[in-house]
Amino acid sequence: MVFCLIVLVVHAVSFFFSYFFFSPGLSSKGISVVLKKMPAACDSVLEDIEDIVSAQDPKPHDRQFVRKNVFPKVRKRSSQQNTQTDDDPPSDSIIPGVQKIWIRTWGCSHNNSDGEYMAGQLAAYGYKITDNSAEADLWLLNSCTVKNPAEDHFRNSIKKAQEGNKKVVLAGCVPQAQPRQDYLKGLSIIGVQQIDRVVEVVEETIKGHSVRLLGQKKDNGKRLGGARLDLPKIRKNPLIEIISINTGCLNACTYCKTKHARGDLASYPIEELVDRAKQSFQEGVCEIWLTSEDTGAYGRDIGTDLPTLLWKLVEAIPEGAMLRLGMTNPPYILEHLEEMAKILNHPRVYAFLHIPVQSASDSVLMDMKREYCVADFKRVVDFLKEKVPGIMIATDIICGFPGETDEDFQETMKLVEQYRFPSLFINQFYPRPGTPAAKMHQVPAAVKKQRTKDLSQLFHSYNPYDHKVGERQRVLVTEESFDSNYYVAHNPFYEQVLVPKDPVLMGKMVEVNIYEAGKHFMKGQPVSDARVYTASITRPLAKGEVSGLTEIFRQTKEDSLEQHPTYHSSFNRAVDALDITDRNIPCAVHSQDYSTSLLPSLGKNR
Repeated sequence: MVFCLIVLVVHAVSFFFSYFFFSPGLSSKGISVVLKKMPAACDSVLEDIEDIVSAQDPKPHDRQFVRKNVFPKVRKRSSQQNTQTDDDPPSDSIIPGVQKIWIRTWGCSHNNSDGEYMAGQLAAYGYKITDNSAEADLWLLNSCTVKNPAEDHFRNSIKKAQEGNKKVVLAGCVPQAQPRQDYLKGLSIIGVQQIDRVVEVVEETIKGHSVRLLGQKKDNGKRLGGARLDLPKIRKNPLIEIISINTGCLNACTYCKTKHARGDLASYPIEELVDRAKQSFQEGVCEIWLTSEDTGAYGRDIGTDLPTLLWKLVEAIPEGAMLRLGMTNPPYILEHLEEMAKILNHPRVYAFLHIPVQSASDSVLMDMKREYCVADFKRVVDFLKEKVPGIMIATDIICGFPGETDEDFQETMKLVEQYRFPSLFINQFYPRPGTPAAKMHQVPAAVKKQRTKDLSQLFHSYNPYDHKVGERQRVLVTEESFDSNYYVAHNPFYEQVLVPKDPVLMGKMVEVNIYEAGKHFMKGQPVSDARVYTASITRPLAKGEVSGLTEIFRQTKEDSLEQHPTYHSSFNRAVDALDITDRNIPCAVHSQDYSTSLLPSLGKNR
């Protein structure tokens, strides 16, 4: 308002002098008349800035002419920045949906399932998923935050992508838990519960924008398990379906960073999980893995429990197919031991259970806030071994947790010696930033390293499968070994059995004679006169083929293509609906990593 008054005064003075000096015969009376006719500054309100432009002001054409004679000062930039600016076309000239995308996933089976869903959605919209990182236009890096080495690999991959001028989208637990880390600045992030919007994030990233979707999915204020289970996906192994039954957990372990990313327990409804399993079998799947941060806690937030879900799933499993149950912590399985034993004895369920103990010292478990004691773990193991003959129990141990004494560690060694676990995941403790354990008094690095070495030596001192040589076993063949010399199968206890590389056997359940045993596997020869079971209701999908393209999803894509035949621009509509003008915005802001375990999978597709 002050500016307007000043301008009006200037114009009034100018008008007065021009009229006074250049108008002939102007009398003092005339001057007074003119002054009376001049409007006051407060008589009217300016509706537009153009209202104060007079005839004497320069016109736009004149201003443009003057501008041509102005030479702007150029600020020098690095040659690398100039090159990148020159090479990058304007965002409106880029056509999303035709680029090549390379996806890298670290961590647990839950993370692998998320990676499969993201790949499926991108492929369904026209993007090409490639195994060649060099030829990719964009890298989608799906991270794990359990241990420092996994995050170090993730960070190095980001740096490598940037050095190669690749577009980058980040996913997984690392950016979800700590999105404000320096090395994540300026990069697009897709949250662990937002994977159904990966197409939008990739599309905008390819255009040169930075997008962050980190919110939680809720229904009437109640947190949901995550993205829908009926989304398109590309299974890493077309014969294996990974189903996340819940996300998050009920614990607050002092060393766990995953809790920061996955949050509290949120379970999927039983009907949705059963429907997903049925759909998988209709697409040629013969093995289902149930996964989550803690499968034993399933259903506590929605008024049901794990045994109820498992019995419903068992009804949907066809002959020749198998179900594998994921990790469960001791406190929750204790409540369902009788029912769990019955389920694990079912012929279509692997007699296998992963129960992390982490330490055999009650004082260490208390510092970890694990909510059970060693006696609870032993009760679970002893009961299942008695009621489910031959069951394989897998467990985890952390070496060198803060405050762990030599006596504490010796208790852990005694536990391993007592049970001789055939599957043992040994993890040297790494303090994760932001966790209570990171602030505790740390065990010296050399001591942690030595304890890890001692436990590893104990584990390698026994062979769990030697007594099975000569047995006749029923196995399900699902993948190829890393060395490509064998196919990998699993017997009813989920123990690995290598069989001859005969394409006829893939996806089949066959009987074999065990003729050799190693530390992590057995070798079997198919029995010629034995019956071969084919679990598949239909032919398995080809490797890289998109599954789960429901009619709703197909119709959505077709409608989009009718509106724009080149690509699907769903993000623009989402932004318009949210009334968001800044694309560089954050929309919101217990699993284990077995990459260094001592029971390596022999298959390529793990």
